[in-house]
Amino acid sequence: MTHQVHAFEPPERFVAGTVGEPGDRTFFLQARGGGRVVSVALEKVQVSLLAEKLEELLTEASRRFGVELPDPPAVAAHDNEPLDTPVDEEFRVGTLGLAFDVDTSTVVIEAIEAGEGDAEVDLGGDDDETGDEPDDDDDDEPDDDLDRLRVRLTPDATRAFIDRARRVVAAGRPPCPLCGQPLDPAGHLCPRHNGYHR
Repeated sequence: MTHQVHAFEPPERFVAGTVGEPGDRTFFLQARGGGRVVSVALEKVQVSLLAEKLEELLTEASRRFGVELPDPPAVAAHDNEPLDTPVDEEFRVGTLGLAFDVDTSTVVIEAIEAGEGDAEVDLGGDDDETGDEPDDDDDDEPDDDLDRLRVRLTPDATRAFIDRARRVVAAGRPPCPLCGQPLDPAGHLCPRHNGYHR
């Protein structure tokens, strides 16, 4: 079975966003460019980990290759626009791969479709900071027939993505000050209170 690679090198826009109300949100990565819009669904923890690992990747690229790190974007430059509509899910992400391409000083992000046996969140990336792009020509890889979204971002665009992703994750339900679980508007059964409502 052939797989489809949705490549945006570079995209006009690449963002994390959500559809739905806090507590019932679906998270997406969305890339736009060349008259196309591709949206892939993923878990909140994957968005959070992606932002964290991209920050580490930029720091390591600066340390190892002398890449100049951009300043955090000014408040006025924040992309607060909603996802482009309609939001049609191409696939659900199982694995995220990251790499830094030294030749072009760009970050490569690859979101790979979840396979039948994928049951846990995986932020793959043996190619981190090596200057190698994720390799989809290796016949030994079990995900060769899985769809993927690949974007190539400048360090500035990567920093903007990180900033928005963190804001999207933080915009959910506030955490309980005692147990850290999300609070519903009507409260929740807090394990720290032996199951009594707060």
